[in-house]
Amino acid sequence: MSGFPLLTILTLLPMVGAALLLGMEHKKWPRCLAIALSFVALGLTLCLVAHFDRSSPDIQFVERHVWIPTLNVEYFVGVDGLSLTLLLLTAIVTPMALLASRGITEKPQLYYALILFLQSGLFGAFTALNFFHWFLYWELTLIPAFFLVKFWGGPQRHGASLQFFIYTMAGSIALLLAFLAVYQATGTFDLIVLAEKGRTGELASAMLVKLGWYGLTAKQLSLVIFSLAFLGFAVKTPLMPFHSWLPATYTEAPTPVTMLLTGLMSKLGVYGFLRLLLPLFPEAMRAVLTPLLWLAVATIVLSAAAALVQTDLKRVLAYSSINHLGYCLLGLFTAVSVTAPDARWAVEKTAALNGVVLQMFNHGLTAATLFMFVGFLEQRGARGLGDFGGLRKIAPVFCGLMGIAIFSSLGLPGLNGFIGEFLIFKGAFPLAPWTTALSAAGLLLTAIFLLTLMQRIFHGPLNEKWSAFADLTLRERLLVAPPIALMFVLGIYPQLLIGLFNATMTQFAENLRF
Repeated sequence: MSGFPLLTILTLLPMVGAALLLGMEHKKWPRCLAIALSFVALGLTLCLVAHFDRSSPDIQFVERHVWIPTLNVEYFVGVDGLSLTLLLLTAIVTPMALLASRGITEKPQLYYALILFLQSGLFGAFTALNFFHWFLYWELTLIPAFFLVKFWGGPQRHGASLQFFIYTMAGSIALLLAFLAVYQATGTFDLIVLAEKGRTGELASAMLVKLGWYGLTAKQLSLVIFSLAFLGFAVKTPLMPFHSWLPATYTEAPTPVTMLLTGLMSKLGVYGFLRLLLPLFPEAMRAVLTPLLWLAVATIVLSAAAALVQTDLKRVLAYSSINHLGYCLLGLFTAVSVTAPDARWAVEKTAALNGVVLQMFNHGLTAATLFMFVGFLEQRGARGLGDFGGLRKIAPVFCGLMGIAIFSSLGLPGLNGFIGEFLIFKGAFPLAPWTTALSAAGLLLTAIFLLTLMQRIFHGPLNEKWSAFADLTLRERLLVAPPIALMFVLGIYPQLLIGLFNATMTQFAENLRF
């Protein structure tokens, strides 16, 4: 496949499809075309997976062309194990969301076009290796997400979409300022070159020489620029206390859009930490490692506690998403810890980083599936925890399949949610024992609120209001069957996915060894 621009085709395919949708007049064809294109994208992604060299940590399927030579900007795309895993997640969750969008009747051309634009932005962000190019796609994901919430959301959609836009735009501006400073110091937007400069310490020295703001030392200046970039990714992930936009946005967004937000867009923040912050600012992260670890603990524990007191099912799962992404941040931050030059520590860091990437994929799949079930409940009339009770008696298939997804989110061994969390804790505990031990409280709280959710919806006396509650239709069963099956496959044989990114994460850990 050498020389074939597969990544460019994969990225442009949804964008071209979106443009075609906007010109359609027939209201049924847009959905069919969008679904068809999403499956073509899935096929192309599987083709990438099939031809990917799992033993190599290097960037593969590289496409590189001069773009804006006066600014040293190139069209530079490629994938390693980290990128490819998230491309695969995007290619899986997008058709799930499109298939769950059957009830969209208002402006369907625009709705499906915006989802395809969002998918294109995600594909571009996960493959771009030049910051200029990467930032364009990063911003492209914001615009369709904003309009999807604003036009098709719930009663409070205007306030929720505005809050989402302001938070993410503020983070993006801070991120842009940070990388303009990096460019001013180095003269390049190339993320591979910048990563090497960050690893060797050359980046901090260059910023001091070229910028030299107000007599700041190299360490202080690096911390200032790191803080700006950190804000952009902390908002997108989100990390507490930069999370307050998320519950309202997830609650008010139409359920298929919430599937995209939780399954894919939140992964952009963690990806940014791994692809940009970790390689470029390892010393700055180490300098503030203790506060970062405590923020991760707060994200895990406080979000789980917040989920306990919610009465709206969407808000419960929104805080659950924050909780699960907190584990990713715990594993990521502990990997930066200063350790002795001993191979054992590289092994622990590799375990933690492997757990982070696996958790990203597994959370994206499981959370999107759970919100799909919430969509089925909404179509039947309600989504409040107090509205139901005893559904297992009249809808056993619905409760059984949703129960599997809940147990996956809980981290039950044998399902996909277990191994990612296990690897994170396995790697993090030797590196940061106290914060990891405190984070374990989040596991207990997660179990409590998820089991409470099951108890209040599935068990107890049947609410007579739902005596005619319909079990899953054949179409709905076919929709949830593939992700449920994948939860079992990855729970039993996680190496199927870990093999994609293990070499990449091993190299990341080696670069953070000392």
